[in-house]
Amino acid sequence: MNISLVFPPFHLQSLYNLPPLGLISLATVLGEAGHRAVIRDLVLALRQGSLGMGKELYGEAARMILRDDPDLVGFSAQCTTFPAVVRIARLLKEQKPDLRIVAGGHNVSFLDVPTLERFPWIDAVVRGEGEVTFRELAASFAVGNDPAEVAGVTWRRGTEIVRNPDRELIADLDTLPLPDYTLVPPLASYRDACGIPRSIAILEVGRGCPHRCVYCSESVMWRRRTRTFSIPRLIREMEELHGRFGAECLVLAYDQFTADRRFVEEFCNRVIDARLNRVPWYCISRLDSLDRPLLDLMREAGCESMCYGIDSGSRRTLAFIGKEIDEGILYQRVRETTEAGMVPTLSFVIGFPEEEREDIDQTLFLALKAGVQGNSAPLVQLPTVLAGTELHRRYTGRLVREVDTYFSLGLEFDHGRRLADDERLIDADPFLFSSFYNLPCAGVPLAELDRIARWFPLILNGYPKSFILLSLALGRPPSNLFREILSRLEEDGWREDDPTAETAFLERFPCHAEGLMAGSASWPHFAEILTYETLALRATHRGPPRADGAGPLKGDPAGECRPVLREEVTVSEFRRNLPAIIADLKSGIFRESYPPEPTLLIFYPSGERLEVMEINRFGKDFLLLCNGLATCEEIAATLYGEYGDAMDSGAFSEECKDALTVFTGMGLVRDGAAPAP
Repeated sequence: MNISLVFPPFHLQSLYNLPPLGLISLATVLGEAGHRAVIRDLVLALRQGSLGMGKELYGEAARMILRDDPDLVGFSAQCTTFPAVVRIARLLKEQKPDLRIVAGGHNVSFLDVPTLERFPWIDAVVRGEGEVTFRELAASFAVGNDPAEVAGVTWRRGTEIVRNPDRELIADLDTLPLPDYTLVPPLASYRDACGIPRSIAILEVGRGCPHRCVYCSESVMWRRRTRTFSIPRLIREMEELHGRFGAECLVLAYDQFTADRRFVEEFCNRVIDARLNRVPWYCISRLDSLDRPLLDLMREAGCESMCYGIDSGSRRTLAFIGKEIDEGILYQRVRETTEAGMVPTLSFVIGFPEEEREDIDQTLFLALKAGVQGNSAPLVQLPTVLAGTELHRRYTGRLVREVDTYFSLGLEFDHGRRLADDERLIDADPFLFSSFYNLPCAGVPLAELDRIARWFPLILNGYPKSFILLSLALGRPPSNLFREILSRLEEDGWREDDPTAETAFLERFPCHAEGLMAGSASWPHFAEILTYETLALRATHRGPPRADGAGPLKGDPAGECRPVLREEVTVSEFRRNLPAIIADLKSGIFRESYPPEPTLLIFYPSGERLEVMEINRFGKDFLLLCNGLATCEEIAATLYGEYGDAMDSGAFSEECKDALTVFTGMGLVRDGAAPAP
């Protein structure tokens, strides 16, 4: 059979898209069975411009699919793209009535019967794991049989909808062939279309989850069982993805990757032995299954980032979710992860139906305390009601449409809005399209929750220390204080829909934070923490040292080179011991005051990281004299009267040369242009 597998259209500028591994795996299996399987990646087509935005998008998508002359079309139907699947499928059926149309994926697996009842142009649904089921279904269609004997399929027999028994999960995932990436455009095409620096591919490590979180469909999909591919198979696939297909970074797909320590250790050691640790990778991790030695091993094996699902700081909410979090372990893991050279993504969810404002504030305060620990990437979301979850079972009757959540964006094809027919489809059936709806929260309005989810991560990224101190000093809970900050920003002309809103938020926050503390003599170190975080942000946003015409120092530092402090480096003096104050904040110690203890700090980017280092007064004065006008000898002569009393001028000059060598090695100074005669 000619089979078209369709990755439905989706576009969100802030996200990059990857080759659709699920469809690649299906197409590989179908190809081995003798079918001609092609993949239509309409997400990539939108990025590349071969599929245009606008009201005719679905019609053009249908025409693209029909150009493959398919006998059977299979759609990957996830929650966000489900409306697009329904509408394109209808157009296909209208233009080619004898075409078989099948949908599969997480969302439709739990909505199989109502999907076929509501949309008669869809012929069948493949439930759950698709490789074996879809292959058998295609074989049945190819010889003109109905799929009565194909486990895992829901289908039509005339006007009757038949739900065949579930299929057993694949016992040995290694029996699946390696995904054939020749079935999709080169990885570089995805990289270039998305404007990202590296070619990225997904490495599926395993399937399943044993937990029972109320919002997650993953564990239900895989019947709370977990399976992994063997480590030799994973190494072979990594070698192929990197060596043959040009993958420069990998996303490890498996929520339980770190649940088995021995598995992770063996995987990392085999990656290192195969010299594949030059290929960076990202994973999802549990908090309680890691420690510093394992994190160090993962970093050595190439891991550069991982996601921790924290969810909530409220014990009441965690009990509702069905999850436990140890605060102490959270802070420790964030510190250890950053110290090991990796960036942790921390995921929080606010606005569950039974939450009060106090629960939300506990989550925000937990997120702030986690943000204090180090360089993390926070993600704050509202709960999404996904088919198959406990939330969907218990709360579908309470759904409303007020704000767009993370899992409802991506179909804005009409000048930043959804197509009118998509909106009508969604409005007509909250049960089928629940991810586009919201659960009202008992304690906080949805509009306020949406603003927190959108803008509070800026605080967590840039000003967690200042915000905690401000909240404590004013005696105001985080949500209340944040609402006040947003109100002041808006009075100052800030607008959420402005393209520069994020930059303007960060630039104006210090002024409004100081305004809230105006006239208060308490917490006097707040102002210095605010300055500290502002300088750290500036150093980070200026980025790593640039090749800007004048390069590193050449030859003898005592020669004619004229060192200049790089513009992305900042040297600042504080009245109090900032490193000690920050150490207290990381330990959860919040003092109202600290005695004067002058401290000199230098802020500078090192690779992708920000470094903050304490220096002495000589180091500060030396760096500030690196202005591109004086040689090292001339700087030494200027400083000798202040710092050279204990040695002769020659020895002091050597000390200055050594200091310049150190500062140069750190990337703090460069060779300035010689002054004009």
